[in-house]
Amino acid sequence: MYIKCWGSRGSIPVSGPEFLKYGGDTTCIEIRTGSDDLIIVDAGTGIRRLGLRLIEERRSVFNFIFTHSHWDHLMGFPFFKPLYDSTAEILMHRCPVPGKYVEAIVTKLMRPPHFPVRYSDLKARVHYQNGCPNQFSIGSVTVTPIALSHPNGGCGYRFEEGGKSFVFLTDNELGFVHNGGCGFSDYVDFCRGADLLIHDAEYTPVEYAASIEWGHSSYTDALELAMAAGVKQFGLFHINQERTDAAVDAIVDACRQTLDRAGSSMTCFAVARDMAFEL
Repeated sequence: MYIKCWGSRGSIPVSGPEFLKYGGDTTCIEIRTGSDDLIIVDAGTGIRRLGLRLIEERRSVFNFIFTHSHWDHLMGFPFFKPLYDSTAEILMHRCPVPGKYVEAIVTKLMRPPHFPVRYSDLKARVHYQNGCPNQFSIGSVTVTPIALSHPNGGCGYRFEEGGKSFVFLTDNELGFVHNGGCGFSDYVDFCRGADLLIHDAEYTPVEYAASIEWGHSSYTDALELAMAAGVKQFGLFHINQERTDAAVDAIVDACRQTLDRAGSSMTCFAVARDMAFEL
């Protein structure tokens, strides 16, 4: 299983010299499976660059999974160029909730006055398939959803293939249980033994004290989760829109110091744009 981040910024895209290391694009994750299926998780602004790469590679079939419907996870969707290619096939998995939730999201997104191109004008063939709330498969990968603790709900996912596992939990507040969300111990069980965990870590503890119930975690809570679950690699995600590269580096250093004191061998880092993993 190959995993690549095309955007890890939270809330809104940013630009400038102080954001070069970790990038300014919002959430988009690419997964390539052993069966050569391509999975795209969320359609933040990072999906624009991914689309260009996939056109260069002449890829034509794309599986989409959404975590939730907040703007920073959707705003890049109309700029995914394969949507305008008649040879492209888009497989939309009905997540984070079943029914026509995904259909409603994408059709409303591409409707005047919000966007000049209508959903009905897309040239790609778009199909909708069942997904959440049950476990489902995409080729050789098994996808297990879990409810996020986040305003308006959402789903995180565990992707498993060939004995390896990747857990993606963005926009998940560990310090407060939102309606429909899970408790800390539930997320520990869900992440247990993962080869790679990428988790929301938007706030410092001081920032979080002023932002409780906003749907995001402090990096200390996210690190505690990773340690309790015994994951092998831990990536801090949903980087705050104001967080400079130097400030992100300082958070990573603080996490590594905590791990050193605990005698943990876990690898810890902040997830940067274009960072890739092979499991």
